[in-house]
Amino acid sequence: MTVNESEIYAENIFLCYPLLPDSCPRAHRLTVVKVSMYTFMLLMILTTVFGNLVIIISISHFKQLQSPTHLIVQSLAACDCLLGSLVMPYSMVRSVEGCWFLGNIFCKVHSSLDMTFSISSLLHLSLISIDRYWAICDPLRYKMRVTNNTVAVFIALTWLFSFTYSFSNVFSGVIAVGLEALILQISCSGGCVLLYNKEWGLILVILVFLIPGTIMSCLYMSIFNVVKKHAKVLSDKVSVGTAGVQTQSSAQRERKAAKILALVMGVFFLCWLPFFIVTAVDPFINFATPPDVFDALVWFGYFNSTCNPIIYGFFYPSFQKAFKILISTYISGFSNSLTMTFE
Repeated sequence: MTVNESEIYAENIFLCYPLLPDSCPRAHRLTVVKVSMYTFMLLMILTTVFGNLVIIISISHFKQLQSPTHLIVQSLAACDCLLGSLVMPYSMVRSVEGCWFLGNIFCKVHSSLDMTFSISSLLHLSLISIDRYWAICDPLRYKMRVTNNTVAVFIALTWLFSFTYSFSNVFSGVIAVGLEALILQISCSGGCVLLYNKEWGLILVILVFLIPGTIMSCLYMSIFNVVKKHAKVLSDKVSVGTAGVQTQSSAQRERKAAKILALVMGVFFLCWLPFFIVTAVDPFINFATPPDVFDALVWFGYFNSTCNPIIYGFFYPSFQKAFKILISTYISGFSNSLTMTFE
């Protein structure tokens, strides 16, 4: 092999489609880096899929868990599970290899599903915050306002909006109006990039993140204040000896609920805030954000779906008990565990 042939061969190694003249360049990474990335992302995908599957199975299996709140959690788990199974594996290959091997049509379908499940997950978190606000701040009218049928309607509207908004934006091309010259310049075989113009980048951030995030923040702050007041009253009763052990237990549950709410908000903003900031700013700086940085922020957003089953499932005693029953029944073989009741 001559020197020129060696150079051509070396160049072709780092192309998505070496035989096509308009091929995108493949990401040049060390083997150890690729293996590390695949391992981390695969663990994240498996945790997302199976963690949310456990939530779905638990709520479907136990009638005691089929309350309006848990129906929202179940729909959220289904959304995150679909994101982990239908979107994240393909995003993993694209992020590690730097190439898209499945064609333009599936690129649009993948981008639409990615947006659908991500938006739906965020809106489900907002529904949960509204549900918890009514349950804690207005408990007397909660059961009349919030029923399984009411929740089912809002869940259906959330899915319908997420699906319609995402697929219409991606397939109509409205989000890229004015960027035709740039897209033509950077387009190549093996690429799958979704660009937002200035207007639609801001619309996405305001509609999908800022409004739901503000609603969640305001409601959870109100919930947190109410929980603190309740905990203080209960603690005062315990200190004067008017309520006993039951009141002390209630105070501890109130404090634990407040800590979980703080964790919910912390994880939500940690995962999504960087991505939406870059999405809003990037069109104004001529899309100067490096692809690897943007990919990392996308996976940060995905990580919220990985954390959701841990926060909404494993931190609540009712789910912990359901998991133990399922494990003892289907793994250990103790069928009489199904007769256990929830407190």
